[in-house]
Amino acid sequence: MDKSVSWWEPGDWNGFFGLGTNVLVNLLVLTGLLKFVIGIPDETLFGTILPAIGLMLFLGNMYYAFMARRLGEKEGRNDVTALPSGPSVPHMFFVVFAIMLPIKASTGAWQTAWQAGMIWVFVEGIMLFLCSFIAPAIRRLTPRAALLGTLAGISITFISMRPAFEIAETPIIGFVSLAIIFAAWYGGVKFPGKIPGGLLAIAVGTALAWLSYAFDWGFGNVNPGGVSGSVASLGFNFAWFELGNLWAGREFLALVLVTAIPFGIYDFIEAMDNVESASAAGDEYSVREAVSAEGIISLIGTLLGSPFANAVYIGHPGWKSIGGRVGYSVATGVMVLVLTWLSIVPLLLSIIPVVAIIPILLYIGALIGAQAFQATPKSHAPAIILALVPNLAAWAKVQIDGSLGAAGTNAAQVGFDKMAQNGVLYQGMDVLAGGAVVTGLLWGAMVVFLIDRKPSAAGVTSIIAAILAFFGFIHGSAVGWSVSPTMALSYGLVAILFFAFATMDAEPQAAE
Repeated sequence: MDKSVSWWEPGDWNGFFGLGTNVLVNLLVLTGLLKFVIGIPDETLFGTILPAIGLMLFLGNMYYAFMARRLGEKEGRNDVTALPSGPSVPHMFFVVFAIMLPIKASTGAWQTAWQAGMIWVFVEGIMLFLCSFIAPAIRRLTPRAALLGTLAGISITFISMRPAFEIAETPIIGFVSLAIIFAAWYGGVKFPGKIPGGLLAIAVGTALAWLSYAFDWGFGNVNPGGVSGSVASLGFNFAWFELGNLWAGREFLALVLVTAIPFGIYDFIEAMDNVESASAAGDEYSVREAVSAEGIISLIGTLLGSPFANAVYIGHPGWKSIGGRVGYSVATGVMVLVLTWLSIVPLLLSIIPVVAIIPILLYIGALIGAQAFQATPKSHAPAIILALVPNLAAWAKVQIDGSLGAAGTNAAQVGFDKMAQNGVLYQGMDVLAGGAVVTGLLWGAMVVFLIDRKPSAAGVTSIIAAILAFFGFIHGSAVGWSVSPTMALSYGLVAILFFAFATMDAEPQAAE
């Protein structure tokens, strides 16, 4: 039954101040990476790259809002929540530190690094679009516990941990903002004047930061000089095609292929997980359409000069639970377009302390982690835990590598044996970290199939894992021939065992 779906509901304010500020944080982070790590001058950064990213994010949020409105009209309900969308966070760091920075270091040219980043995202977007055609079949064959379990692994590690550390470093602002968000979105507290919890948290955190500056209390990290300079830089910029710079990046095509293809698969799995998460929350979207839109919109952004990809975000159940529907997605897209095309991003970067915004990420991390257990059979809980493990390893490796890098060394120079003697099994961590999202999905699926007394299906999953490991899609740092032969052989032996178990009697599955 078709029914008119409104563009805005009261709960969209909560959704907007949640998703909008989440996207804003990532926008501020990627701006800092390009400006201070790669050294891209303000003229190009704020005049070309950010307008391209802004248009890309606008298109993503508008398209997913359109999908939500169409679904609501089809099913005759007004409570459909749009898939959240924003810049892909893992890509931000990977493209900057693994692709752009080494090229900047070897060539000394920021423009060359930017061109390499563009061609990387272009290849990754094509891979994502191609994967969208097999998405429905993979989603249908993969247990929900495996999909949501690996998603929970990402949310707990890469979404929640850094914000938790930043809150602990600036607790007066961080904990106050966190308490307001939790009270509003978990506790259902209604603030005076019906002020959205997200907006109040940011406003209070910002006020505390500026009071700290005024009275020299020693926290907050705001800079009035930066505000005046940012005001002077306000102006209008729009996105236009950067085909010349994209084409110039072709010299790095061989370099980017070995990582862009696995990341395309990673994005595909993560987007599929997020669509499954939305389904578990009551909104059944076409995974093929959602994934292909993600790829096409990333390609459009790259043609305009963006070295970052668009992504379907984690968090749909969270925004749905606080009343987000269609309008919060539209408002987020419009906000990003205005901020980037009018060069307002530097101004916000100097006014709002990031620690006042990031508690929202903790809310999302907790909600997604909980959903993995709430939306799956209780008997599948062990599979969810196993799906978390590779993502925990990937996060821990990032922390160790960052620490050693700050000291001017790396794990190989320190010595794997010395690290093992001190309880850090770096080599095993490195193996699990490669393709962690896909590995978590495969591990979770194998355990679900065993719990459901389907050892043959677990055997097939293990064969798939063996093939992926052999070519480096999992347990490897790059795609190639015989990248992880030992892991491939191990999965092959496990597959043989699983097929043998299929010939044996098994105890009946316990009742839920």
